[in-house]
Amino acid sequence: MSNAAQIYLKAAQDLLSAAAQTQSDAILRAAALCTEAIARGGVIYIFGTGHSHLMAEEGHFRAGGLACVVPILATTVMVHEGAIARTRMERMSGLADVILARYPLGADDALFVFSPSGVSAVPVEAARYARTQGTPVIGVTSLAYSTAAANGRQRLADVSDVVIDSGAPAGDAVVPIDDEVSAGPVSTLLGAAMLNAVLVQAAADLAERGLEAPVYRSANMPGANEHNRRLVERYRARNPHL
Repeated sequence: MSNAAQIYLKAAQDLLSAAAQTQSDAILRAAALCTEAIARGGVIYIFGTGHSHLMAEEGHFRAGGLACVVPILATTVMVHEGAIARTRMERMSGLADVILARYPLGADDALFVFSPSGVSAVPVEAARYARTQGTPVIGVTSLAYSTAAANGRQRLADVSDVVIDSGAPAGDAVVPIDDEVSAGPVSTLLGAAMLNAVLVQAAADLAERGLEAPVYRSANMPGANEHNRRLVERYRARNPHL
């Protein structure tokens, strides 16, 4: 298949365009939750297991990103120290409470939970845990994927205050290779786009209220070091990863 690369890029582009249209209301509602949290002095937590943990790092300490973002990172559910074990761990009931207990989630905060399939125990229970702490949950998932995979299990979409549907297909891959195999996952690029769309909207909403949007500047730009230092000092006590 000589044009497989172009098929992948076109599929990704189409899915992103579709999400921009169909998820605009959900993005605005998620941004409103984040805006309120930031205005109250809270932070925006981000959590995912497996490759979805990349979303937590996507939002953390980067040029153009919000300084109030706190990634929830636990090696037990990340892929770099044992991918096979991680797959088992993310399906283990009771682990989410242990991971999230390290982070003081409260009613003044908001939490993103990313899970393309939306049915693994840890992300679903992370959302449930956050809600017991009074923290509103923004679930970013694929409704088509989670519907196909649920088999009677509770889905992330069922326990989130706002659901953003990435539109990724069941199984995530978008390019048929043969009659049985498809390649080309899209959940990461769709998730990153949805996350940044929400955070950018929240920053704009804060500015419209006359409040500071705590956005990091590129360290390579003039005046950035002092600007970023001030933001780090503001949020250091809440973010164990600074």
